[in-house]
Amino acid sequence: MKKIKLHDRDFRLALEAKVIDREIEKVAAQINRELEGERPLFLGVLNGAFMFVSDLLKCITIEGTEVSFVKIASYVGVSSTGNVQDVIGLRENIEGRTVVIVEDMIDSGESIMHLKKMLAERHPKQVKVATMFYKPNALKYDLTIDYKCIALENDFVVGRGLDYDGVGRNYPDLYTIEN
Repeated sequence: MKKIKLHDRDFRLALEAKVIDREIEKVAAQINRELEGERPLFLGVLNGAFMFVSDLLKCITIEGTEVSFVKIASYVGVSSTGNVQDVIGLRENIEGRTVVIVEDMIDSGESIMHLKKMLAERHPKQVKVATMFYKPNALKYDLTIDYKCIALENDFVVGRGLDYDGVGRNYPDLYTIEN
């Protein structure tokens, strides 16, 4: 589909699934090389990262890999509230472990900074960050993103796990808001 309508907004096709899939495979290969022998815990950030976690983990070949999820919230409509709230927290013991935060989108960096602070209190060996999409011009923090698939402009996007007020996550392609 070239265009979709969600609630009151129109969106146009920005990236096809096959382009996104190729970039995810490249990032997975990099993670496999760099974290071999680490038995990493991949920590997906719900709700948006569920598709990225699934696609990424299908390509991860590291023995002893585990996956878990946390849920945080910072968006209402098409705007970030600037306020990050924990909804579901981490239950695993991560002391001395390598943790890879898996995020669907990094824009301001507020959510990642919040998670890194929370994880640091639990004494992991290291914390890495992997994201499917990121907006370099929207970053408000000096943030290291270790594994990144695709840079985007500051436009609001949906699909591939990203939503507009709860809808649109199911599309395998990525769509940009038109108005």
